[in-house]
Amino acid sequence: MAVIEVTSVGKDFGGFRALDDISITVDSGEFFGLLGPNGAGKTTLMRILTGQLKQDSGTVEVLGRANDDPVRVKKDTGIVPEAESPPSFLTSQEYLELVCKIRGKGHLKERVDIWFRFFDMEEKRDVLCKDLSKGQRQKIMLASAFIHEPGVLFLDEPFINLDPIYQKKVREYLKRLQKDGRTIFMCTHILDMAERLCTRVAVINKGRIVVQGPLSQIRRTKKEGMEEIFMRLVEGD
Repeated sequence: MAVIEVTSVGKDFGGFRALDDISITVDSGEFFGLLGPNGAGKTTLMRILTGQLKQDSGTVEVLGRANDDPVRVKKDTGIVPEAESPPSFLTSQEYLELVCKIRGKGHLKERVDIWFRFFDMEEKRDVLCKDLSKGQRQKIMLASAFIHEPGVLFLDEPFINLDPIYQKKVREYLKRLQKDGRTIFMCTHILDMAERLCTRVAVINKGRIVVQGPLSQIRRTKKEGMEEIFMRLVEGD
């Protein structure tokens, strides 16, 4: 069953064509990776999928409904944007509690405690988000996406600012979610992570999808890694 349907989507910024005739289908339980160089259109597409930006042409459906209600999209999914931090005027605990309340989830203490323990941040509960390090803010953003146990996750560079220990913890958690039937749509520059995690990938370059499918179909040889695939497709080798 399709959870994410993108059909012939286009987006212009002035005279710049950011997305050109993008079509992607992501089925329930897939871990889908969107890869591409800087400026290729990854974040623009992610913002459209999560209702933060309106496409100029084409259609987008998430969980069977159009992407014209960002509040509904945020309620039904978990979102980690590329460059957004938790509210500076709240403590980390206040922010996670607020996320639960907005999404109508009870058992606040239990939910919040799980994620402070997971990220080893129990001593940061009462610290204002503006006073957290970049890595700590990223952990809080990840916790806010996971805490209400959504069926669909949109993750834009989720591993940024995480050290190898927490990259591994988050990677293993995401693999468990996908195994349990959750759907994950991830943009990342970390090709090794994409190769380890994704059941299917799409490579976008200059606003157009170059290729999409399982890695087994995209590889020229069994030994061709994600880095070689990426460079071949983006540089036109």
